[in-house]
Amino acid sequence: MRRIEVGGASPYAVNVGPGLLSRLTVPETPVALIHPADLPAVWVERAQASLQPRLTVEVPARDECKTLDVFARVLSQLAEAGLPRSGAVVGLGGGAATDLAGFVAASYLRGVAFYTAPTTLLGMVDAAVGGKTGVNLPEGKNLVGAFWPPRAVWCDTDTLATLPDAVFREGAAEAFKHGLMADPSLLERVASPEFRPGGALLESTLADAIAVKAGVVTRDLTEQGERAYLNFGHTLAHALEAVTHQAIPHGEAVAYGMHYAARLSHALGGADLTRHTRAFLRWQRPQPLPPLTFGDVAPFIARDKKADSAGVRFVLLRDLAQPYLARVPEDVLRREFAGWQADLGDLWPG
Repeated sequence: MRRIEVGGASPYAVNVGPGLLSRLTVPETPVALIHPADLPAVWVERAQASLQPRLTVEVPARDECKTLDVFARVLSQLAEAGLPRSGAVVGLGGGAATDLAGFVAASYLRGVAFYTAPTTLLGMVDAAVGGKTGVNLPEGKNLVGAFWPPRAVWCDTDTLATLPDAVFREGAAEAFKHGLMADPSLLERVASPEFRPGGALLESTLADAIAVKAGVVTRDLTEQGERAYLNFGHTLAHALEAVTHQAIPHGEAVAYGMHYAARLSHALGGADLTRHTRAFLRWQRPQPLPPLTFGDVAPFIARDKKADSAGVRFVLLRDLAQPYLARVPEDVLRREFAGWQADLGDLWPG
């Protein structure tokens, strides 16, 4: 098992290894366990056996659970069950479910203890670490939420064996992103045949990818500076998710968004890193996008969380592991969007 420490005002540990769901311990009582409807029953049952929760709340799968309606329903269920302030909420499942569970924990009785046990690669590398919680609005992704760090994170690598291959590859996008922005050694390892459920590189690569984010959020929990770099590729990714009504999975949208951001980086004078993002797209094999124009995505780009009073800022790269924030002229955004679309046509002709 690997253990990654997350520091700051509320430190906690991220544990990575097999068999962890059978060894969950939470000092607070009672416990509410929140999980998505599509989670294999074996993982729910193992968590229930470990935690003996007062109530188990099933929520819709994937981003269907990240709505204000579902959020309100879960809060009501906790209130009806009489969960006290001394209790705890445990989020079990993918990143969407743990995002919702964390926001529930942050809001219920003005805040109760929160723990998370992510069961997808995407959830382990991204959503489970850093304390960002929240839900979506029709106007965009993650526009409502709170910073509410968990008190512990358990990444049981056994759960990855039940993921469809496409879902595992989707989750690899965030690990690959951490390679681009901070640890280039991850780039080759993420695409290795041994980075797979049960593979020789799974636990070490996963732990190193998590360590990148752990270091960043330790230094900048509330995204006042460096943490914004973790959004590399996400400006277009969130726009793609919104304009397709979440039909494009998050990790696939990030892969598309990273290639666009790599093109913008080169257009503004940075190194040409598009060979890395092209190679990752070929490895991940995301689903094709519907026909889109820049005008389709522009309104969602304008609402990006990194925007300030002067407009949208993109996370770009001067070179590997050299991220920065920049404003990009609209003519460059439009030109590189056209080039990005042409690149996708080359990757998947016809």
